[in-house]
Formats: sequence, structure tokens, C-alpha cells
Amino acid sequence: MENYEKICPIGEGTYGLVLKCRNKNTGQIVAIKKFKEKDDDIQIQKTAIKEVKILKKIKHDNIVQLFDIFKRKGKLYLVFEYVDHTILEDIDKNPNGLSDDPTNGVVRKMIWQILKAVEYLHSHNIIHRDIKPENILVTNSGIIKLCDFGFARTLAGPGAKYTEYVATRWYRSPELLVGDTEYGKPVDIWAIGCILEEMLTSQPLFPGNSDIDQLYRIIKCLGPLPKRQLEAFFKNPLFVGIRIPEVGKLIPLEIKIPRISPYALAFLKSCLIYDTSKRATIEQLLNSPYFHHDHWANNFDIKLKQVMEYEKEQNEKVKKKKIKKLNELNKHNLKSKKDCKKSMENKNTNDINNKNKQKQHIPIQQHQYYIITHEVNENKSSFIPSIFSKKKNMLSYKSFQKSCLTKATKSLINGVIHIK
Repeated sequence: MENYEKICPIGEGTYGLVLKCRNKNTGQIVAIKKFKEKDDDIQIQKTAIKEVKILKKIKHDNIVQLFDIFKRKGKLYLVFEYVDHTILEDIDKNPNGLSDDPTNGVVRKMIWQILKAVEYLHSHNIIHRDIKPENILVTNSGIIKLCDFGFARTLAGPGAKYTEYVATRWYRSPELLVGDTEYGKPVDIWAIGCILEEMLTSQPLFPGNSDIDQLYRIIKCLGPLPKRQLEAFFKNPLFVGIRIPEVGKLIPLEIKIPRISPYALAFLKSCLIYDTSKRATIEQLLNSPYFHHDHWANNFDIKLKQVMEYEKEQNEKVKKKKIKKLNELNKHNLKSKKDCKKSMENKNTNDINNKNKQKQHIPIQQHQYYIITHEVNENKSSFIPSIFSKKKNMLSYKSFQKSCLTKATKSLINGVIHIK
């Protein structure tokens, strides 16, 4: 993390914390996913490895981009492009639902891009398994980025079995809820249908408090479970001795969402079919009348490509400006350091020269004390002038000079006097 400056936390998942950070070398804002525990935790290690493998395989304009991977103190860090906010935040800000106006509505624009991201994944035999509003990012220019591939996995051959406990409950398909392990791409389609309804109404379609409550709410809207899913439910050890409550009178989608357009309703119904073999595929959804009845899709696709190209150009310009600014700052700092070092060297040199000069040319008046060593005859010691410092054995030069000039002193001193 030494190359990144932490700004603030922006999200937390089952296995990791996401931080908004700044790259110290480029100035680029990024999102860093830090896995919570050390990588000796088997489950976290498996999840991290799966996510990294998937992310390395994929690259699409509507999927969040992975920039870097590194380890520090036993923890794995994933560095992603930073995107401004999520669809969930847009939903929360619009309690009456997001606009689906044929001209300026945002719902079709968002759903179309989600489908494009999922189409790319499904074409590479990858299922996301956790599509929900908080895992769909939105840039300021309206570009959708699908993120969080912790539950994503590559599909095996027909009849392969997978973990049933994936996806967030409200967006979990019936086959996942009952514990059917033979599932596939249709689990993502169900989630997209749930998200469409939530965007239109600002309320989750099936907000279950438990798996049983979730099944109850689905059955209350769509009718009884088909035979295969009922059998899977009764075979599931988690549901032994548990029954789904009687639902009474059904409340179909038309009643639950009275303001929905006929085209959006048909699209939604095709996503929420129990039988996975009859549930719409991603290709069928992209060709739905919901997008094509007014030739909207073709026009929007052209505009979308233009916006994406413009956004890429702007990001590159901003990145180059930041790098240039940082380089200039680094050059300035380096020059300042060199100037400072040179100044200190000059100062030290001057100090040394000044000291040497002072030693060579010390004026007489600046000589305060000289150490005097002497040898005198004991019998004549009483005649020696009292000019020595008792404290430090120091002799005033001026006093010494004055006393030595007297004839009496000169004639009395038989010792040898040395000045050091």
C-alpha cells in the first residue's frame, strides 16, 4: 500500500473492504479491495483466487477494470478503476422510482448496459451469481460498470453441480433458494428482472426476511413452484420439517407495479419464469420490444459508444495532466533538495575556511589567556609576580607583558618561561 494514499472506505462485502485511494505516482483515484483476513483462511483464499482468475479473463466497457494485484502482510489487494456511485444510491435518492420516460428515461439506458455486461460474461461461459443494485456502478456520464466477482464462476459441462448458497437473497432465483445445484446462466436473468422492478418503483420486488419468506413472496406473486423445484425443496436438509405457508390470493406483477409500461412488463415477466429452460436468454432480452419498439436501441448504442470514447479520452487527458503535474513537482522537489544540499556544502566549506583564517590571523587584543609553564628557583619564588589564574592556571597576556617589562622582574626571574 506504500504506493497508495488512503482517502476513505467506500464499501464492505462478505470477504473484503473496499477503499477509495490515490495512486501516489500518477495521482489517479482507484478503488482497492482489501481481503479481511490473512490468506490462510481457506474460504477467503478460494474466493480470492476465483475472483482474480475471472477478472484476468475479462475486459469490457461495462465491467469494472482490474488495474493491479499485490500482497502485503499476508493479505491480498485488488486495485480497480474508481467509479462514482452505484445504482442503489440512485434508487435511494428517488423514492418514486427512476424515470423510464421513452425520451429521457434512465432505466432503459441502465438495463441495456447491464445486459451488455452480462452478455459478455455469458458468451465467455461465466455467470456472475450476485447481480444486485450495489454491485452495479455508475459513472458521472452514465456508464454502467458491473463489479464484485467474488461469487462469479466459469460454467462446467451439462449436469455439473454448483454451490446453491450464492447471490443476495432478494435477487436469488427459485432454483437457488430451494437448493438445486444444477443451475446456470438463468440465475443472472432472474436477478436482472428483480433489479428492473426496483429501479421502476424504488422498492425491492421480493424483500424476503428468510429463504422461506423469500419463496413465499415469490409464490404469492408468480404462483406455485414447479415439480422439479418442489422436489429439490423437500430433499434439502435445511428445510426438513418446514413448510411454505399458504399464500392465499395471488398478487401478480400487474397489480404490484400498476404504472409499468406494457413493454417493460413483458420484459420483466420473461425474466421471472420458474422453468429455467423457458426463462429468457440474454440475447432474447437484448432483442426485446422494450428496447426496439421505438428504434431506441440503435440510436442509444451509437450515443453510448460516443460517450464511452469521450470518457476514455477525458480520463487519459486527466491522467496525463496529473502525471505531468507530479513529475514537475518531483523535479522541483529534487532541485530543492540539490540546492539545499549544495547550500549546506558551501556553508560547511565557508565555516571551515573561516575557522582556518581565524587560527592563522588572531589579533593580539583577542588573546585573552595563555597557558604559562614555568620553572623557577625555589628560593626566588616569592619574588615572582602573582599573575597566574588560580582557577585554571591561566595567565593574562597583558599583565604578563607589563610585569615582564619591569627591570626588577626581569632580574629576579631565573626560571625558563614558555608560552604555548
